[in-house]
Amino acid sequence: MGQTLRVVLDTNVLLSGIAFPGSVPGKILSAWRLGSLDVVLSEFIIEELRRVLPRLVHRHGLTSAEIDDLLDILSIQAEILAPHAPDEQLLRDMNDLPVLGTLLAAIQSGSVDYLITGDKDLLVLGDRYPIVSPADFWARHGGL
Repeated sequence: MGQTLRVVLDTNVLLSGIAFPGSVPGKILSAWRLGSLDVVLSEFIIEELRRVLPRLVHRHGLTSAEIDDLLDILSIQAEILAPHAPDEQLLRDMNDLPVLGTLLAAIQSGSVDYLITGDKDLLVLGDRYPIVSPADFWARHGGL
């Protein structure tokens, strides 16, 4: 077997995977739990999860304490990098800069295969950066 893929997971992929374990994002999280993927996150992504998860309690059913535990586990299991501050003029939503910056930090720190996101504003940059949707990633690497 080849080298383990190293990916950045955007907040929307993490949220979908947590709320819908049978979905493609859920399968990606499962592959991570099973050690088939190495995941890179940033404090920005963790904090975004911390803000949004309580609003989706009707989807995942986690208590506040379980959310805190989950975020602690993600912080321990993932490689946490400080995002770079990219100067990307083509990015349509400047709120996505820290996520793109996490990808750039991961690239600089060694290697990263993909940023996996469902965010259309990031996906349009896929010709410039290794950015793919969960479905595209799974179509390429679903047999991890």
